[in-house]
Amino acid sequence: MTAGSPLVLVVDDDPSVRKGLTRLLAAAGYAVEAFASAREFLARPPHPGPCCLVLDVRMPGLTGIQLQELLATTGRRMSIVFVTGHADVRTSVKAMKAGAVDLLTKPVDARDLLAAIQRAVTRDEHDRAAEARRREVQRRVGRLTPRATEVFALVVTGLLNKQIGAMLGIGEKTVKVHRARVMEKMQAGSVAELVRLADEAGVTVPKT
Repeated sequence: MTAGSPLVLVVDDDPSVRKGLTRLLAAAGYAVEAFASAREFLARPPHPGPCCLVLDVRMPGLTGIQLQELLATTGRRMSIVFVTGHADVRTSVKAMKAGAVDLLTKPVDARDLLAAIQRAVTRDEHDRAAEARRREVQRRVGRLTPRATEVFALVVTGLLNKQIGAMLGIGEKTVKVHRARVMEKMQAGSVAELVRLADEAGVTVPKT
């Protein structure tokens, strides 16, 4: 299995469920790893490629909902498909509000599960691509000087060079130089693209 292979991680305290899901998912072409508890799952290092978590809601010790909360608070992003033999409205709402892809009732229909897993993997791939893009944009911002970063933040608000110069206490020609360097280092072909990059990087207007 390569780092880019979609991986489905199954966490369920019922051995028969783990066995059945592993067989189903393997037959569907997924790489699968199964765990008997949330703690056992947490001992595994995060997968570097696309993946999703098929998670039982009710388990001894750390429950599925508690694991979802723990992953969120520790910054370990996961696309989660919940399965449960004891569905209730409160649990379903809580899981979905916290970002679960789906919550399915046991016995799980194979087609519904595979469809939910495909959505979860697709979401995970999208999230990973977005995160990689955000890191790249922030890397570009990190190459700017403090002054260029200030100019960058003001350019994207639509201010003219003369206005920016007045706000920062520098000449209009100096602003033009910084502006050109910002466009070059941010690899932006237009101000519109620069605005989008600023949004992705979280660049804020400096206080003057």
